[in-house]
Amino acid sequence: MGVPSPTTPSPRFARYRPTERDVRGRHAWAVPEGGLCLSTYLILTPEGDDRRVLLGRPSLDAPWEAMAALQKVHLNDVRDRWILPASHLREFESPTAAARRIATEELGDPHIALRGPETFSEAYPSPLDPESGDHWDFQFIFRGSWPREGRATPPAWRELRSLETAQLSRRQIARGHGDVLELAGFALAD
Repeated sequence: MGVPSPTTPSPRFARYRPTERDVRGRHAWAVPEGGLCLSTYLILTPEGDDRRVLLGRPSLDAPWEAMAALQKVHLNDVRDRWILPASHLREFESPTAAARRIATEELGDPHIALRGPETFSEAYPSPLDPESGDHWDFQFIFRGSWPREGRATPPAWRELRSLETAQLSRRQIARGHGDVLELAGFALAD
C-alpha cells in the first residue's frame, strides 16, 4: 500500500461534526456541537537523542487530503511550518492501523517499529464556532526511531528532519502539533 493517487476516492476519516440529520424517536450518540477528532501521531526520534523529533514540511503536490484529511486550503497555511507524521483516523480504523498507514503512506516505510499508543485528550473552544462549545481531540501517540541520516525524503514531504523541539516556537509548528509534542513530554521554545 503506497501513497494514494490523486484519483483515489477520498476516504472517510473519523472526524465528527454535528449534522442536521433528524434522529427523532431513535437513541443516537450525540457528537459534541464543537466537534470531535480522533487522530494518530508518530513521534520518531533518532537513536540515542530523545530531544529531537521527526518533523516535516508537506509537499503541496502530495495527496494530503486522502492521506490525512489535510485539505488544500489548510495545506497552503501549513506549507512553511512543521508538522508530525499524523492523520485523523478513518472511520472504523484502529489507532494501530492508522499508525501503520501513516508509516506507509507518509514515510514510505511500513516496517518502522512502533510502541504505543499513548492516549491523550483535550477539550477547548471550537476554533470554527466558539459559540458551539468545546471541540474534543483524542490523540493516539506512537513512538519509534528514525535514522539520523541516509534516508531519502519521502514524496509526501518537501522537507523532513529531526529537529530539537526546544529550539522551535509554536508559530513554527502547525495544526496544533506543538500541543501534541508537549503532551508527549517535549519542550518548546515558547
